[in-house]
Amino acid sequence: MITGLSTACFYPMPTEKALEKVGELGFKTSEIFFNSPCELNTDFLKELKAIKDYYNIDIETVHPLASFIESYMFFSEYERRFYDSLEIYKKYFEAANQLGAKAVVMHGAKSTVNTNFDMYCERFSKLINAGESYGVTVAHENVVKSVGESPSALQKMRDTIGYSFKIVFDIKQSLRSGYDPLEFAQSLGDIMVQIHISDHNSTRDCIPPGEGVFDFKGLCDIMSGHGYSGNYIIELYRSNFKNDNQLTGAYEYLKNI
Repeated sequence: MITGLSTACFYPMPTEKALEKVGELGFKTSEIFFNSPCELNTDFLKELKAIKDYYNIDIETVHPLASFIESYMFFSEYERRFYDSLEIYKKYFEAANQLGAKAVVMHGAKSTVNTNFDMYCERFSKLINAGESYGVTVAHENVVKSVGESPSALQKMRDTIGYSFKIVFDIKQSLRSGYDPLEFAQSLGDIMVQIHISDHNSTRDCIPPGEGVFDFKGLCDIMSGHGYSGNYIIELYRSNFKNDNQLTGAYEYLKNI
């Protein structure tokens, strides 16, 4: 089980400091969550790459800061805005290239937005194609209250878009959307390129792995059956853990699964 740590765990720590923290804690795999437009500048990306190389960290995915407005940017009826926004996201594709990341993670449109499904798939296909031109996979995350929160919706997108449609699966988002994470993985494990992991108990839906009741071995068994060779990234919010020892403890717990 290849276990990494997202820089998002340390927000609002500056992104470069968060990546250093990932390295200091001994993690060798990470997701970079960008938090400001200036972080896409060449000099800043060089700084991130230097940190990554110093600690020998593999950056597997990058996450745009504008995920909360992707409805407005990409999936509205105003077509011109889509193409302008696509140019903005090409900067993330280039950033992924410079950092060696394989995928860019998108949340997609909010479920409250009245979006035509065929248009949604057409637009997402164009995003996928643009990413492929940079050698990067554009993957849809299963975010609560988004168009892609359910297995059935993502399955329908896959059937419409085709083999190029990939997803990033998030355990806590699955729980918040009301879907059993293991059933979710069984249903769509063959198109997952990364898994965001967290644990849960009867009162909290996002805590460090190993501190709750989630069946991580069951998840690994399901994903092994799908031929999954990707990584498992610990992605928590800063309020979900009290100290760094909980993160390193989670790593020790997971590496024995």
